[in-house]
Amino acid sequence: MTDFSQPSTEFLTPEECAEVDKALLTSRDKFTARVAIYSLRSLRQIAQQSGQAIADLQTQQIAAWVANDPSLQQSVDSNFKGFFTQLTIASLKPLHQSAAEAGVAIEGLTVPQVVAWFEKEAKHRLERGM
Repeated sequence: MTDFSQPSTEFLTPEECAEVDKALLTSRDKFTARVAIYSLRSLRQIAQQSGQAIADLQTQQIAAWVANDPSLQQSVDSNFKGFFTQLTIASLKPLHQSAAEAGVAIEGLTVPQVVAWFEKEAKHRLERGM
């Protein structure tokens, strides 16, 4: 299991990448799952440092974290950081849904639970012909 309490200089760990890669997802869904997993790790760190629950975090706190994230410092301009901040904030929706489905707070989600939620959603979209 990934130690979310320690800052990482990697976007995702090799274990997290392997979990996403083995999922039955399109490239787009794998990208979205990877962003959600990065977001989960970041949100946990922000919450831990601020002493707040993830649900109580403010957009400004998330933006400041992304701007200073060591995994995004090399060759990344401010436009990308703004874009990535929006992706991270948008990840809250699937993380909330994944947590509700798993019956845990977002803080308690595991990477396999997040990936399983994305697989389930992709299957539902496929069944509906979307």
